[in-house]
Amino acid sequence: MSVPPDAPRIWDRFLTPGDRAWVNRRAKRPIGFGRRPALILIDLYRGGFGDRPEPIDISMRDWPWSCGLTGWNALPHIVHLMTAVRSAGLPVIHSTMRDAGDGLPGWMDALHGRQGSLAGSGLDPDQARRAQTIIDECAPLPGEPLIAKAGPSAFWGTPLIGHLTLLGIDTLIVAGMATSGCVRATVVDAAAHRLRVIVPERCVFDRLEASHAMTLFDIEQKYGDVVPLETVLRQLKPD
Repeated sequence: MSVPPDAPRIWDRFLTPGDRAWVNRRAKRPIGFGRRPALILIDLYRGGFGDRPEPIDISMRDWPWSCGLTGWNALPHIVHLMTAVRSAGLPVIHSTMRDAGDGLPGWMDALHGRQGSLAGSGLDPDQARRAQTIIDECAPLPGEPLIAKAGPSAFWGTPLIGHLTLLGIDTLIVAGMATSGCVRATVVDAAAHRLRVIVPERCVFDRLEASHAMTLFDIEQKYGDVVPLETVLRQLKPD
């Protein structure tokens, strides 16, 4: 399931000549799928999208945590992936921020204060509630677990690894936002738990293009496989 070595990659234009020389001398062996994959969807809440597709500078006026058009562009690919995983009878797991209304601050509140978090972004209570709700297109179906996290990683302080172990999962397909934040943290922890990690490139997104591209580069080099969505779909529906 490897990408051809001469295929253009999203991070290519950010690499220096020295970077390219290092990459060219290091032949990475694809990790590949194991026997039983599952899909985890990270932080697909309304606040990351807004109510309609708009450039990020416009969307942020009403939705300070918006990813702008990058989220809306990724959404149909994420829905396609989610539908394929469900059709294959494989587990779909959802992860989003937990409600800190019980007095337990999340990691953004703890590190940056309320002004650095969604709770302190100036939204009215109804919009703040909507901001934390998973968008309709990716809402969990009955029986699909929702992991509420207080840290960037869906593994940190949650029962996720126990659930994956119970299901016999050895491969985690990761989609959602933001590539350089909670997606990356989840990928790193998945690798630390010795899971194979697959990231369909068009199914993750971020607010900053450079952060998105170079995080995918890091994941590809160290923690998992960054592959076209079509590669994952073929694996889910083998001939």
